[in-house]
Amino acid sequence: MKQSIELDRFEIRFSGLGGQGIITLGRVMGAGLALGHSFNVTQTQSYGPEARGGSSRCDLVVSSKRISFPKAENLDLLVALSQEACNAYYPYLKPGGVLVLESDMVAQPPTNHFLALPFTRMAKEKVGIPQAMNTIVLGALTYLLPFTRQNVMRKSMEESLPEKIRAVNVKAFNLGYREARRAFGDTPPAWEEMAAEVERAEKKSKAAPKKK
Repeated sequence: MKQSIELDRFEIRFSGLGGQGIITLGRVMGAGLALGHSFNVTQTQSYGPEARGGSSRCDLVVSSKRISFPKAENLDLLVALSQEACNAYYPYLKPGGVLVLESDMVAQPPTNHFLALPFTRMAKEKVGIPQAMNTIVLGALTYLLPFTRQNVMRKSMEESLPEKIRAVNVKAFNLGYREARRAFGDTPPAWEEMAAEVERAEKKSKAAPKKK
């Protein structure tokens, strides 16, 4: 798939606790943006002292251009799945950047401007597998980001997974996309211009004569 817009530089940080699938979430979304949407993507990651229960972080830098500096320091999107992660990384969110929270895990948001869903509870109650929480987040972010496409990201996710767990992850992905559309509503103000650019590009693409 061709890029829907020219993206200068867009920084994403996934953060939370070990065992929440943070690194896998970043890897799958990064692959979907690179292979499915044709963006340049860099991924960096870090772990806390424990594999499970310690801190975990994964950053993506996404661009239509060559990425000269791979680390994320001025975040357009911060996904915080624990209170500790939210406290630690909120200062790196740029003015107008978007904060997405796990509502059951972040009891004290640092701002009134955030988007939230109970991702873990949704995985347990609606999918039946707590480990599918990160795939629900992936679906929600696919809805939220103006430059991602549901069918493209879902296909990329399916191709990265063993066949035996594809069906349950597709269910989780679709759930996240659907619930984000219900709960998050319109495009965040900071990304409205980007969304308008995507819409113009799509209209232009549809109007262009097809090659025989």
